[in-house]
Amino acid sequence: MLEWSTRSGKRSSLRGVGSKMVHSGTLVLVILLAGCSHLSGAHWPWRHKPTPPPPEVHEVVVTTEGGTSASFPQYWLRNTLLVDLQGASGSGSIVLKPREGNPWPVRLAFRVTPRGIGELEVRAEQRTVLPVTTDGSKPIVIELAPGIYTPKTAQITVSWGPIRTPAP
Repeated sequence: MLEWSTRSGKRSSLRGVGSKMVHSGTLVLVILLAGCSHLSGAHWPWRHKPTPPPPEVHEVVVTTEGGTSASFPQYWLRNTLLVDLQGASGSGSIVLKPREGNPWPVRLAFRVTPRGIGELEVRAEQRTVLPVTTDGSKPIVIELAPGIYTPKTAQITVSWGPIRTPAP
C-alpha cells in the first residue's frame, strides 16, 4: 500500500483510488461502445461500399428452340460474355445468335448453380457436354473452350438437364 504524509502530519493512502479509476474507466468504455453501435449508418474511413454488380448487356439474342424470346441476363466478365443460367433448373434449352451486324464475342461462358442442373450440352461447330459439379452452393462459371464456335457459326444451342448415364 502506498502511503505518504501531508503537511499537517496526517497520513493518506491510495487504497480506494485505484479501484475507483478502474470502475470509472470501465463505465466510460461501456458508454462509448454503446454509442458506437448506434452509429451504424455513419461512414467509417476503413469501411468500403460493396462492389456494385456489373451492368446487364444484350450482346446476343436469346430465344427458346421454338423461337420465343427467353430472358437470361448477360454480363461482361472482363472480355468474356457471361450468360447467367442461374434461373435454369430441371431441363430445357435456349438458342443464342449474335445481334444483327455484330460478331460473336471472343469468349463465352455460362453461370450455373450446382445441383440446379446436372450438365450443359452445347451444340455449335462442335458439340460438347459440360458436367456441372454438385459440390457447393455458390454459382459457378463454365467457360466454353476455343473452337466450339467460330465467327461463322449461325447459332449456338445450349441444353441443360440431369446428368445422363451412358448406356451399358
